[in-house]
Amino acid sequence: MKCPFCTADNTAVKDSRPAEDNTAVRRRRACEVCGGRFTTFERVQLREIVVVKRDGKRALFDRDKVAKSITIALRKRAVGDENVERLVSGVVRKLESSGETEVTSAEIGDLVMESLKTVDPVGYVRYASVYKDFKDPSDFARFIETSALKEGNIEE
Repeated sequence: MKCPFCTADNTAVKDSRPAEDNTAVRRRRACEVCGGRFTTFERVQLREIVVVKRDGKRALFDRDKVAKSITIALRKRAVGDENVERLVSGVVRKLESSGETEVTSAEIGDLVMESLKTVDPVGYVRYASVYKDFKDPSDFARFIETSALKEGNIEE
């Protein structure tokens, strides 16, 4: 593993432990040249997933993009980093276990929304506002009302 500080090839693993509900290994490393310390994560990748975007372009699935979008939706909410990792791992597991090598960005967005709904309703609405491209405040109200109706929380 290359050192992110000095790019030396000689780094040593100082500590390894399970992470993300035993779906990854967290390793603390130290550079033997500059002494810099950093953390790496090792995960199983069952298959490469290609994301088909709205405009038809294709890109490799990027776990970090999903994590970043969830983190933004949950900013300043009482949801810990380990919960975010669990959400991301759950989305990735569902994608990998589907057996599909290509998924649409809409499918990924739906999986993220489904996961956020169970963890934090405010984060769910924040994510939906970007994903569904809300234009004005009435879009929020309409979405919340529709979502509540689907859940059976409000009678028509």
